[in-house]
Amino acid sequence: MAGRDIICLVNSRRRKRLGSIKTRSYTKGHKADYILLGLTLLLTLLGIISVADSSSPHALKVFDDPYYFAKQQLMWSGVGFVGMISAYIFNYKIWKKLAFPLFFISLCLLFLIFIPGFSSETLGARRWLSIGGIGFQPAEIMKLVLAIIIAKLLSENYYYIYPIGVTGLVAGGLLLQPDFGTTLVILSISFVQLFVGGIPLLYVLGLGFLGGVGSLAIVVFSDYRRARLLTFLNLGRDPLGASYHIRQILIALGSGGLFGVGLGHSKQKHLFLPETATDSVFAVMGEELGFVGASFIIILLTYFVLRIFKIASQAPDKFSQTLVSGIATWFAAQIFLNLASMVALTPITGIPLPFFSYGGSSLTMILISIGIILNISRFNETK
Repeated sequence: MAGRDIICLVNSRRRKRLGSIKTRSYTKGHKADYILLGLTLLLTLLGIISVADSSSPHALKVFDDPYYFAKQQLMWSGVGFVGMISAYIFNYKIWKKLAFPLFFISLCLLFLIFIPGFSSETLGARRWLSIGGIGFQPAEIMKLVLAIIIAKLLSENYYYIYPIGVTGLVAGGLLLQPDFGTTLVILSISFVQLFVGGIPLLYVLGLGFLGGVGSLAIVVFSDYRRARLLTFLNLGRDPLGASYHIRQILIALGSGGLFGVGLGHSKQKHLFLPETATDSVFAVMGEELGFVGASFIIILLTYFVLRIFKIASQAPDKFSQTLVSGIATWFAAQIFLNLASMVALTPITGIPLPFFSYGGSSLTMILISIGIILNISRFNETK
């Protein structure tokens, strides 16, 4: 019996050793998704060009430098790529370990906005936080952190009320700013992650219904949101006031025709169209590049999102799959809300277009998120 036990022990150790060798070669044999990396580099470059072009009249008037916003966007691109590389180097499982501390810090930053001295009110909203002379939007950080915390809760089989409660807490903080557009993005992230994470469909649909009813109630009982909704329903209402923005957007898009007026030749960006470098950047692109150029941008962004969803479908575990799905939904929701408002399918929400809208907080967090996805793609089951 002793001889048999020794033989079994040797065979067991041999199997474990061979299994570990197989695991090591499996991990080392995978490379990052270079297609996603290439798309990221291309979209970032196109975004910098777009900001430089669309913002030049406003930057010249305010800062006496037509390339002020472009320089800022280029600087934040550098910061974002450093963050992307750092996120790519670290194993994605570290985000699972840091989920609770990150969420606590992000939540504190989100509510710190309401403390006098840390933020200022712009256009009736408090969305920017200034610490040490650096201004940023905590909501942009929260988009990634929310995806991380929900992925952790679902992967560790917490009761479904926990991710729903976390979502409600974040949404409440955003509505107090108020930031209805980002709230819609947050709810979209949570909705898809709950579905991917295996929460019963009935609960997910119930959450979606409650979110829809709550959103409608917020619009109805908020004067300026109700005004936006009425303007959306009747574009001829108050052409020099409430509907001025969307009318100028439609003029820009209509002026572009099939092939556009040419890069740099937009008329609407010369202080006719509000928020040319942020919310309305696509309108300037549509005017200068026309239907063909604008369609190319949409196709590029759509393929970018679908590529991320493909990585999610091949993710090695539940945490990574849920996390990547949440990030992909974040990008998809912002792209849809921005483009839909540009063609008057939805009211204007103030949501930036990923990569193309000016904004350091948004671009930095997008690039860091892509670094996490690229790291996860190294461990995917198939390529």
